[in-house]
Amino acid sequence: MPLTDVDLDSLIASAAQLKEQYRVFQARGLKLDMTRGKPCAEQLDLANPMLTILAQSDYRDASGVDCRNYGVLDGISEAKALFAEYLEVSTDELFVGGNSSLGLMHDIIARCITHGTCDSDLPWSKLETVKFLCPAPGYDRHFAICEHFSIEMISVALMENGDPDMAQIEQLVAKDPSIKGLWFVPKYGNPSGLSISDAAVDQLAKMSCAANDFRIFWDNAYHVHHLAEQQDHIKNLLTACKSAGNDNRVFVIGSTSKISFAGAGIAALGASSKNIHWLRQHASIQTIGSDKINQLRHVRFFKDFQGIEAHMRDHGRILTPKFQTVERVLKAQLAGKHLAQWSNPKGGYFINLDVLDNCATKVVAMAKNAGVVLTAAGATFPYGNDPRDRNIRIAPSLPSVTEIEQAMEILSVCIQLVSIEVLSDEE
Repeated sequence: MPLTDVDLDSLIASAAQLKEQYRVFQARGLKLDMTRGKPCAEQLDLANPMLTILAQSDYRDASGVDCRNYGVLDGISEAKALFAEYLEVSTDELFVGGNSSLGLMHDIIARCITHGTCDSDLPWSKLETVKFLCPAPGYDRHFAICEHFSIEMISVALMENGDPDMAQIEQLVAKDPSIKGLWFVPKYGNPSGLSISDAAVDQLAKMSCAANDFRIFWDNAYHVHHLAEQQDHIKNLLTACKSAGNDNRVFVIGSTSKISFAGAGIAALGASSKNIHWLRQHASIQTIGSDKINQLRHVRFFKDFQGIEAHMRDHGRILTPKFQTVERVLKAQLAGKHLAQWSNPKGGYFINLDVLDNCATKVVAMAKNAGVVLTAAGATFPYGNDPRDRNIRIAPSLPSVTEIEQAMEILSVCIQLVSIEVLSDEE
């Protein structure tokens, strides 16, 4: 957004009116939380029948396993069949875990730190430096895991088409053996809302890496989270890696956290058979098995992948009006003023908003003072450092449509007032 396109004189002329609008908003005493992509109660209610779906004495899976008891480390047979279709892997390439995909990712990193990978038994902790590539804007909890384990993060640009900067990635991984991994949300990305191209998937699968134990954490969190009839489809990275002879390169992660219950879903991981064997070995020390009762509830409720897709169409009917409200208000308040640009995603949980450089931190703080709490500015970049201080993540799932409308009106006023301040200081 070139500053030369901004009509600063018109903005300044509207300053008094904008300040009065802001004062009125403050007086309302609103408390609107848009910090994280939490499902709303109406979405969670859709899965309530799952809570009572198991009849008395009906606790055995299709293979006869008593799900109340110990055992079955990597998931009951019906859950494996369900998630194999969901993650587009075979049942031999699948590990069904607990309720958190974030927990799976954290534990894999921890095991690599302490014991190495299936390609190298040299623990990453024995290395002088371990680095991860982090396309940004991206998911703040990925970055938090790296910071927790003292993994150095290298920020990689996310391109406008949804691909990470593949030229930069290929150059870096080819020459630096300390680069051990890449985080990515490939479909309806967090927060971009964009999806990766088939060409970029092939590049990731084929590229030469100086580290033979390089891993891609393919966090496909929004695989079935569609908001529009025209849906994005992405190429299967595990299949592409196997075709390129790099079978062990990728961990494909997914969960039902934003499908059934956010705190009581099921997480699953797809990977090469060799990676799954490695994971089973380490997981067997940590646990005798995850919550099989919860797995049984899920498979009885959804039955199959088509059941998940039907359930998510109901989610879409709840979420789509909320995303449309964000688009409508921002367009009405800011279109043509060259102060902001935002995504209009086909799926996922977030809207990516870019304001003018050096404005995001002030906009988020000002909105908070009027009762609208947003994700911290900079959170979508490694170390919380957005070099241009312009990116803001909007999470519209939890509030009502009315609350979202109010929040976007407040945010629009804040963007204009902060833009006036920053541009006037730069004159």
